[in-house]
Amino acid sequence: MRTASRSWTGAAGWLLLLVLPLAAPARAGEGGKVYDKIDVFAQVLHAVRSSYVDQVSAEELIYGAIRGMLRTLDPHSSFMTPKQYRSMQEDTEGHFGGVGIELEARDGGLVVVSPIDDTPAARAGIEAGDRLVKIDGKSTEEMDTAQAARLIRGVPGTKVVLTMDRAGFEKPRDFILIRQRIRLNPVNGFMPLPGYAVIRIRAFQERTERYMMETLKKLTKQAGGKLRGVVLDLRNNPGGLLDQAIRVADRFIADGLLLETRGRARIMQKTYAHRRGTEPHYPMVCLVNGGSASAAEIVAGALQDHGRAVIMGTRSFGKGSVQKVIDLRDGSGLKLTIARYYTPAHRSIQEEGIVPDVMVPAEEPADQAEVRITREIDLRGHLKRDQPSSAERRLLDAIRDYQLRTALSTLRVWEKFSGQGADAGAGKK
Repeated sequence: MRTASRSWTGAAGWLLLLVLPLAAPARAGEGGKVYDKIDVFAQVLHAVRSSYVDQVSAEELIYGAIRGMLRTLDPHSSFMTPKQYRSMQEDTEGHFGGVGIELEARDGGLVVVSPIDDTPAARAGIEAGDRLVKIDGKSTEEMDTAQAARLIRGVPGTKVVLTMDRAGFEKPRDFILIRQRIRLNPVNGFMPLPGYAVIRIRAFQERTERYMMETLKKLTKQAGGKLRGVVLDLRNNPGGLLDQAIRVADRFIADGLLLETRGRARIMQKTYAHRRGTEPHYPMVCLVNGGSASAAEIVAGALQDHGRAVIMGTRSFGKGSVQKVIDLRDGSGLKLTIARYYTPAHRSIQEEGIVPDVMVPAEEPADQAEVRITREIDLRGHLKRDQPSSAERRLLDAIRDYQLRTALSTLRVWEKFSGQGADAGAGKK
């Protein structure tokens, strides 16, 4: 997950000075041990530059050393060359040339967190959980996510071949994709039933909260000025900017703690709601799944702990760490894990993820009965129904997305038993 903050560091500067044959200053204690090891690095660097069979640039060697150092940390800390850093900034801003997948380093490999809807990857059938084993025939075994992203992205209209492995595949399969300009409005919304809004947030990028509020305003107007309920769909949302996640949660929660971050066994920051919940207190369901990660889990955890929404779906990804992006002097960037985050109830999401209040599988369970039950409609000569099904019922039955259909059904029941339904009190005088 990326934060919007930026800070300068002198790290790149002093590393570059290591190529000079200068004696290190006097040292003592732990700091002295560090400088002793830096001397060893300088010796190796000098040996490689002067004696290696082929000439290698100092930049390539130092960048490689930095990457190797960061590989000893967690999989979310990484180094980006100037070109890679610019690419990441494009991603954060919401437009780039590529195929539309989010990758995560996991179990020694690169795994798809989620394909982005209506992109080459999604249309080709790439799924969350697929393992990326090759890019244009080149093994990803020694790659980090930044290196893989650099190879996958390119000029729109050009071809890239991604080799994916998946449980159920006899062997890895090639997916031939044509890059396109990925321009993301991270929010879309629609109203599948009268008065019930679905807000889907694909990622937390710059202006995500603004787009969400614009979408809610349009749907509220469409509903005649008042929404009966909202489904906040965070499925396959890989995360993104921390400040945008906080701003989104803040719109639905009136007061109290939204997020706590802790680094090196100390509380770094507590973030509280301050807009006092600008949205009305309509019933809410928040959908999550295994592709909901990082910033998406922050929002879901805050809504769950405050009792503002029923969390529904399957267990989320489980990334409970915060990364800071640091600008380096030569235009490169460092993404460094600086803290763990905790929900308002002081729960860590790391590894465990968000466990839904109501577990709902992605696919509708198959009918358990082997023999189909005979119903009235199966009897020869049965009387025909003299009333049509309600329009809302027909709309609901037409929704193929089982988790979304379950969420909307839950909101309808919620409305009914809270006495807020359109027909509540009907017949009473």
